[in-house]
Amino acid sequence: MAAAVHMFTCLSDNFGVLLHDPATGATAAIDVPEAEPVLAAAKDKGWTISHVLVTHHHPDHVQGIEAVKAATGARVIANASDSHRIPLVDETVVPGGKARFGSLEADVIDTPGHTVGHIAYHFAAEKLLFAGDTLFSLGCGRLFEGTPQQMWDALKALRALPDDTAVYCGHEYTASNARFSLVVDPDNAALKARAEEVFRLREADKATLPSTIGQEKATNPFLRADDPVIAANLDMRGRLPAEVFAELRERKNKA
Repeated sequence: MAAAVHMFTCLSDNFGVLLHDPATGATAAIDVPEAEPVLAAAKDKGWTISHVLVTHHHPDHVQGIEAVKAATGARVIANASDSHRIPLVDETVVPGGKARFGSLEADVIDTPGHTVGHIAYHFAAEKLLFAGDTLFSLGCGRLFEGTPQQMWDALKALRALPDDTAVYCGHEYTASNARFSLVVDPDNAALKARAEEVFRLREADKATLPSTIGQEKATNPFLRADDPVIAANLDMRGRLPAEVFAELRERKNKA
């Protein structure tokens, strides 16, 4: 049986995500924005949370860990370099290494920028990416600790994954990202179609995720900072991709 993903809302605009391994019964929460919805979602599915995979240390991703661990005994897995900022870590992983629970195995991808210790989890066999706050649908995370070059390199690493990889991320920001993307990439037909879909989904109070790497490559301007079209639209012809990316991020910050 294939691994099962259950996504639901937490806080005001966070996503909670459970990844269930039917072969062993193990279930991982990807971050814990708040405990009650995560525990309730697991109960509704008949799953027991055995692990927590942490992407980064921000409170809206880790503040529910203590309560979930107290209720379930789950093992908390986090980046070794960031474990001092994350509660109750049981096991550390390193970028370029593996994170395992049940019979499932993820590649740990280094994605600094939003925070310096941010990591993403790519379950290649299941074609799943849990990107935290590095890559959003039609957007990317703010740079709180890293540099534009670091974030651009992180996004390129995610962009290189197979097109049919399903993308799960930490927040429902897609409608806002769509409005911004249409300003900086106004002639992109794929983006226009995606934006219309996003606005319909949000009107119906439905989630815009998961996306796919292929869809994001076609529509997300932050993955195309090396595209001459985006540079031209920003009046930045010939500039380095990291510079174009930095300009995109700064404009989005002010949007």
